[in-house]
Amino acid sequence: MSTDRQQYSIQNQAAVIGAYALAHRLAIVRTYRDEGESGLRIRNRAGLTQLIDDVTTGRADFAWILVYDVTRWGRFQDSDESAHYEFACKKAGIKVVYCAEQFENDGSMLSNIVKNLKRVMAAEYSRELSVKVYAGACRFSRSGFLVGGKVGYALQRELFDKNLQSKGVLESGARKYLVTDHVRLRPGEAIEVGIVKWIFQRFLTLKSEQAIARELNRHRVPAYDGGRWRGSLISTILKNEKYIGVLVYNRRSKKLGGQAVDNPPEAWIRTEGCIEPIIARDVFFKVNQIIEERRLNLSEEEMLARLRKVFLKEGRISQTIISETKGLPCPHTYTKHFGTLKNVYKLVGYTSPYKSDFLDARPKWLGVLANLVSRVASKLEASGAVVSMPAERRLLVNGTENVGFRIARWSSGRIGGHRQYWVIQRRRLPTGWIVAIRLGENNSSILDYLLLPTSVTDRYTLRFSEIGLARGKLRIRCFSSADNLFRALSRRLASSNRSSSTKPQPQQKQSKSNRSKTKADGVQR
Repeated sequence: MSTDRQQYSIQNQAAVIGAYALAHRLAIVRTYRDEGESGLRIRNRAGLTQLIDDVTTGRADFAWILVYDVTRWGRFQDSDESAHYEFACKKAGIKVVYCAEQFENDGSMLSNIVKNLKRVMAAEYSRELSVKVYAGACRFSRSGFLVGGKVGYALQRELFDKNLQSKGVLESGARKYLVTDHVRLRPGEAIEVGIVKWIFQRFLTLKSEQAIARELNRHRVPAYDGGRWRGSLISTILKNEKYIGVLVYNRRSKKLGGQAVDNPPEAWIRTEGCIEPIIARDVFFKVNQIIEERRLNLSEEEMLARLRKVFLKEGRISQTIISETKGLPCPHTYTKHFGTLKNVYKLVGYTSPYKSDFLDARPKWLGVLANLVSRVASKLEASGAVVSMPAERRLLVNGTENVGFRIARWSSGRIGGHRQYWVIQRRRLPTGWIVAIRLGENNSSILDYLLLPTSVTDRYTLRFSEIGLARGKLRIRCFSSADNLFRALSRRLASSNRSSSTKPQPQQKQSKSNRSKTKADGVQR
């Protein structure tokens, strides 16, 4: 079920399936469900993914699969995809039945024609719906309403009813429930508004995002993602037209589960005067003129030539070196032009002794990690938790507990006398928990799943060997499956909520308690 406002509710489907099972003397032994998930792609469909995995690996302890109708496999744009999943079940000797359809799924010509027709109709329904939703979003944006995207630092959402009467401010993670309600933006807390004004004025003097970030971190001002300030966060604020009262929509678009694309400026929808301005327009344009004048418009040949000079000078290249060298585009720009950093390294004649096996596999594992984030979020919401995603690959649970998701990358080399070790990047993660997928040798497969508190180190990079892991000093727990990991994470989040609500303690004592408890857990296989 993709939304909670449609006839295909999980409860309605379960009632029809239950009636069919009762009429045919079948016992329902397991239910696979995807609630609140789009049917366009299988990537976020934890229930369907688990079903296909159980069937194809021989773990299925059932002989029938009862489905509400043909469209519940998904509204895939390639109609053969849903047919593929049905075929996989049949190949394993399991009968597939559609409980709400008017035909028997018996492999007859009529059955095959009707199923294919319904699959094509389901895909076409999604295409038509996408066009209508996009047109509606554009119309609401022109009216000054927020229809998606990040709110921004020092801004907050205000809810209005159909008569444009305010219903109050929406807290972080909250959402509107009435179709007739709409959301506008307004300035947030006074201290954050003051910080934004200071950033703009300070940039006119320093002309450096990194220098401003260092000053904010030095004064212990928290960034809006809960971590430390970075130059990229300052740059995002300086370029955000919301601070002069302009709402911009449709910079990027992603339709029917495809890749996000950058739209040309003429396709952007700009609505002025819909937000109370925080920054004077002359200050904003003066800042952005400085940014534009220092912008590098380099050809691909010049990009490689400059990087080659850095390689000859430093003797090596890394993402950090590219980011910190003046006159070079950022690593993202290089990957956008040349595909991967590994390709860039080859073009300038550099062979990286580390990470080379991971550079090509990184997009694949980030996709797997995104799927894990979605599965964990769905399970937490099903257990009654309030879950939001304030940043990519990070969840905020019940407004207090942060859970970050990372890849524990395998590396050959020597650390503490050991020939192999793993690396977890802790950068940009606030205090909370880290869920990591640990990769095996050459980063070619999943070894296990890890759960650890962010307090194990204050460094941006955590390195550990198998021996160090087994000693338990790092307070890292290992799990053979994602389900076991989820159960352990749920217990810790529940424990943290109980301790914070019933026994408030000073931060120092609470951290000590958490340390001793985690140390006792040790490492499990």
